[in-house]
Amino acid sequence: MRKITELSLEKYKEYLYEEEKSAATVNKYINDLNKLKKFADGKELTKSLIISYKEYLQADCCYKTSSINSFLAAANCFFEFMEWFDLRVKTIRVQKQVFTPAGRDLSKEEYKRLVKVAEKTGKTRLAMIIQALCAMGIRVSELEFITVNSVKDGVVKVYCKGKERQVLIPKALRVKILYYIHKNRISYGTVFCTNSGKPVDRSNIWREMKSLCGEAEVEDGKVFPHNLRHLFAKTFYHACKDIAKLAGILGHNSIETTRIYVMATSNEYQKQLDNMDLVINT
Repeated sequence: MRKITELSLEKYKEYLYEEEKSAATVNKYINDLNKLKKFADGKELTKSLIISYKEYLQADCCYKTSSINSFLAAANCFFEFMEWFDLRVKTIRVQKQVFTPAGRDLSKEEYKRLVKVAEKTGKTRLAMIIQALCAMGIRVSELEFITVNSVKDGVVKVYCKGKERQVLIPKALRVKILYYIHKNRISYGTVFCTNSGKPVDRSNIWREMKSLCGEAEVEDGKVFPHNLRHLFAKTFYHACKDIAKLAGILGHNSIETTRIYVMATSNEYQKQLDNMDLVINT
């Protein structure tokens, strides 16, 4: 009988680690599969049940299409691992957007206000982290590669998704981090750590960033670590218009992924349409 059991999930988890998937990816796959397990409620997995699950996610849940597709992709990967190939279902086809919703992007002015409030309220580490994420365009998970030695060298070697890439530290940021290292008497290893000595994680930074919103007068929905990476991407692209180089800096395998980062907002797109002068006034 084909069911998702704790034993099969444990074996699959072990397989994912052997495939060198990151801890975050492994946890997401397992969490997504637990959604399917809960939906199945002890029943045997059949193609009709998986189709019902897909319909349930679309009709009865408030998930975005991209989230639903990620749940289905996780299920399909598990089915392949278990050799239950007949259970695989198609993901939902989505036409690529040509613009992003207005009001979601963080502006450079808002970013600067967040940093200033962090500094003003004595959250020096947070202020440095926000600037490192935005000025270098790195992911939160890549903060741990900013070490004392890498700052002294001015180049950070980042290992992510099975690849190594080198990320330059802007000169002004390097000076600030070196001062931070000296002031906090950090002699070696990762620069941005918790009080227990572990590298800071996404949840810590997310929570601390949200606490700045009120005084910085920035909408809560705009303030999350990955939006700083988007701001870096847009600023870099507007400066040089080289999407291939930007893809390399961000560590993307595909330029199509990078295009999402530099997409115009709906307001910008609307302005372009209005300036085309293709409506005839009679």
